[in-house]
Formats: sequence, C-alpha cells, structure tokens
Amino acid sequence: MIPITKLLIGEEEAQAAARVIRSGWLAQGAEVARFEQAVADLAGARHGVAVSSGTTALHLCLAASGIGPGDEVLVPALGFVATANVVRHTGARPIFVDVDPGTFNLAPERLEAAITPRTRTILPVHQLGLSADMAPILALARSRGLEVFEDGACALGAQYRGRPVGALGNPCCFSFHPRKVITTGEGGVITTDDGELADTLRALRSHGMRASARQRHDAPTATSEPIELVGYNYRMTDVQAAVGLVQIGRLAGILERRATLARRYGAALSAAGLTPPAEPEGSRHTFQSYMVLLPDHFTASQRDLVIRRLIDRGIATRPGLMALHLQPAYHDPTRPALPVTEALARRGLMLPLYPELSEGDQDRVVHELCSAVSELG
Repeated sequence: MIPITKLLIGEEEAQAAARVIRSGWLAQGAEVARFEQAVADLAGARHGVAVSSGTTALHLCLAASGIGPGDEVLVPALGFVATANVVRHTGARPIFVDVDPGTFNLAPERLEAAITPRTRTILPVHQLGLSADMAPILALARSRGLEVFEDGACALGAQYRGRPVGALGNPCCFSFHPRKVITTGEGGVITTDDGELADTLRALRSHGMRASARQRHDAPTATSEPIELVGYNYRMTDVQAAVGLVQIGRLAGILERRATLARRYGAALSAAGLTPPAEPEGSRHTFQSYMVLLPDHFTASQRDLVIRRLIDRGIATRPGLMALHLQPAYHDPTRPALPVTEALARRGLMLPLYPELSEGDQDRVVHELCSAVSELG
C-alpha cells in the first residue's frame, strides 16, 4: 500500500526524547523555550508560545481577545472542522465565507458582505500549506476595526509575497500534528510580535499561572502567585519540544522534496486534464497535503468510487477538504449556498505526498488515478 502520508520520526528524534526523559524533567522547561523561539524565528515573529495542539492555539487566541457569546468570527467554509469548532467553544458564532476556486483559501472579495455589527474577527486559514491572500484581508480588517488571527496549521515554512507566514504582525497558529510537515507527535505554537499578548497566552495555557513549572521548580523558596485569569491546561512538554527541534533541522529539505514531488504531480495531472493545486507567484506552498480536483462534472459519489478503486489498487487516498457549512453540526437550511466551496468539496481528492515517496510510486499513483477517472468519466 502506498500511504497518503508517512511520519518521518527517526533515531535522532528518539535520542532527543530519551535525553529529556533521562534528565527527569518532562514539564515545560528549556526545550519548550528553545522550540518556541525556533518556530518564531522561522515565522519572522518576535515571540512563540507552545501549546498542546494547533486547535488549542486557535482557541487561546480567541479566548485572549475576549471573543464570546454574541460575537461572530468569519471563517472559510472549506477546510477542517477545528477552525469552526474553536469559535463555537468560545460561545461565538462562525460565519462561513466562500473560497477562491484556485487556491482553496478564503476569498477576500466575499468578506465584506459577511460582516455584520457582531463581527469581531477574521480567521483565514492557509489551506494545506498555501498562504491566504492576506493583503486585502488585512486592509479590510483595518478599515472595519476587526482582528485577524491566522490559522497556519499546515503552513510552517510557507511564504506570502516573499515573507514567511506569521510575519505579517497577526497571531498565527501552527500545528505539529503527525500529518503536518514536521511533528512533535501533537502540539502547536502561536507566533506574535505582541509581547503583552504572548504573556497572556502563556498564562492562559497553564491554568492562569504566569510562572512556568520550571521557574517554580527552580525557585530558591516556595512561591505562589495570584491567579488572575481562568486558564486551561494547554501545555507542551519538553519531550515534544525536543522532537520538534530535531524536526526543524530537517524542515528545509522536507519542503524542497515536497515541492519537487508537487511539481511532478502538477505536470502529469495537468496533462491528463485534472486540476492540480495553485501556487501563486510570490508564494511558497508547503504541500502539507496534496488535493487534486477531479473533472467538474464528477459527483461526490463518483469521487468516492475513485477513492475505492485506488484503495483496491494499493493506493491510500481520501476526500479533500470538507464543506463545513454542510456538516450536520453546522448545517443551517436558511444559509445561502456557497457554490465554490460545495464544488471543491465534491471534486477534491487527496493524493499521497511525503518526502520518502519514490518517483516510481508517484507515477503509479498518477496512472491508477487517471485510469479510474477515465473508467468513471
């Protein structure tokens, strides 16, 4: 079976984790601080705040800004449900906005019509590792007095107009889930230039305590502090951070290999009449996942038959990004249709892409995909 992705954890990561375990200190400590700074440096930001997942990173940003019941947050309708879930967890309402058909990202021209007096925040997602078109989003947000938080779960190492994702001054949330470009097993980091916000996020991730566990442990006398914020247990461990630091050392090579494989897919799939993902000029896509679009006339049932045939032929695959507004948890029959999102969700298909994918296996994926599409089309 050709897997859809492959976890690149090796001996060096195991040794880094073992070193931390032997030290007897597994809680938030020096490794977490080093990992936070390494991610911030990659993102072109001043501060990094490590947390337990990309989802908790998003939730902390919303919580720190006071988003709550009665507020609305604009999110792309196409994507993964975590982005909408964190809005709901605050008591606010996610407002789904249609996306661009080429990039799969939030369509800036659709945002204005979605803004109401209750809108507080725009939450663009850098889908599958490609930056959203941030310049018009930020211009609109400034003109309407709205906050912007970036969901960069898939986008560590991506670039927008030649700048790293995370370098535009907004809090940006990265994920290190096992399927991401690099992983800590599970975890996330929020990057920001705002030192006061970083301090608040650090307190919120640790039950409202501003001193880290290591600082309390190393203090010469017993310490206590008043708890001023109602916080969460959203901490990353030193073991996870040690693994992440090894992975960061491999990031450049991982991104280069993914880009090479994506270019090969793009050339072969375009020649076969399928639609590969876009990479606008000035952007760098991480290709954390690779979503190809089947022919426009394909139904969701036909797409599912293509998936079944590929799996039967030893190639793992799955549907592409989901239409969030059509999920049962968020379905609202009074909401207008979002045609671009619905078409992309119907036609999208994820293909195997990871650094160890051989060119021979990739050619087999293309051959079997094109055969299945031809048989069903």
